[in-house]
Amino acid sequence: MIAPVPGFVHRITTSLPQMISRRLVPHPSSRRGFTLVEIMIAVIIIGLLAAMALPAFNRVRQSARNNRFISDLRTFVTAFENYLLENGEWPPNAGAGVVPVGMNGEVGRVWTARNSVGGRWNWDRNINVAAGVSTVSVTATDADMRDIDAKIDDGNLATGLFQKFDTRYTYILEN
Repeated sequence: MIAPVPGFVHRITTSLPQMISRRLVPHPSSRRGFTLVEIMIAVIIIGLLAAMALPAFNRVRQSARNNRFISDLRTFVTAFENYLLENGEWPPNAGAGVVPVGMNGEVGRVWTARNSVGGRWNWDRNINVAAGVSTVSVTATDADMRDIDAKIDDGNLATGLFQKFDTRYTYILEN
């Protein structure tokens, strides 16, 4: 006589559809990872969120650049006005990025570095105006500079205290 094989009876009593369903469809608790469709949906959602966030991020970054420029400009204007009060005259003209004579302690290394609109600071004495703090060779657009003008002056680069002269933008201290 042949000895019975353990579990053999169970195999025979299990129906064919039950056997197939056990092999093809895993039990929910044994499922691991994500399907390709789920991953694609997550990637699309992240892409949409990034597409919505980038323009807002760029606006905030541009606003920060403009505010930095305005802050530096006000600091320099105050320094030059203090020089006038202490010495009775404006400092002599200086080239772009060159600290004017007598202003080393007042304007420091910020004057010699590129400013937040991509240009160089320049002290203008008797060039377009009697005295003015300028920035030359800027990488910012005229629209960006008009936004700055709107915050500190009249919003028109042809009039007021902040004006455009050819390739330079000047804050006029004395006309």
